[in-house]
Amino acid sequence: MCLECSDLNHLLFLPSGNMALTLRAKKYSRLWAVVLKWSRARKQYERQGLLVEVDALAKAEQECLADSEVRERRRDRASLRRAELDEDFVRAFAQRIRESYPGCPAGREQVIAERACEKYSGRVGRSAPAKQFDDEAIRLAVVAHVRHTETNYGELLCRGIERIEARENVWPRVDEVLSQWSRR
Repeated sequence: MCLECSDLNHLLFLPSGNMALTLRAKKYSRLWAVVLKWSRARKQYERQGLLVEVDALAKAEQECLADSEVRERRRDRASLRRAELDEDFVRAFAQRIRESYPGCPAGREQVIAERACEKYSGRVGRSAPAKQFDDEAIRLAVVAHVRHTETNYGELLCRGIERIEARENVWPRVDEVLSQWSRR
């Protein structure tokens, strides 16, 4: 059905993206509709926004303007809190590396933890097992560090050797370093 046939042509489109505005406009609108679009890539409907009444949108915009400073301060505080939590996590991750690999050179555990736990990196430190300080996740982070810093792995990749073959070539050295670091 088109908007006119469904008697929704008097509503305005409010695109997704501003949660406060969307929630308030939806609250004040007596009639609203969700706008979806089929995504061929994901093979599912994705939310594009809402259709809301003009008066409801105007009232919601006024409210959002009135408390924008408060919401901004809240966002800043939440951002700082997330950064503190992330620092605590990296510190704890480094401590677990130190416990598992006592022979690791001093300060190196922090470097490994920071690299493994980078946000939005997809690295092992951001995985669910790592957040539980799983031994295998700790080991994988250390192995990756050793592979990149204690071997000629990068050089092999630059020469065009496939990743799997390069890893096989450097594994004896990685294993040797891990053995040294595991000893007190």
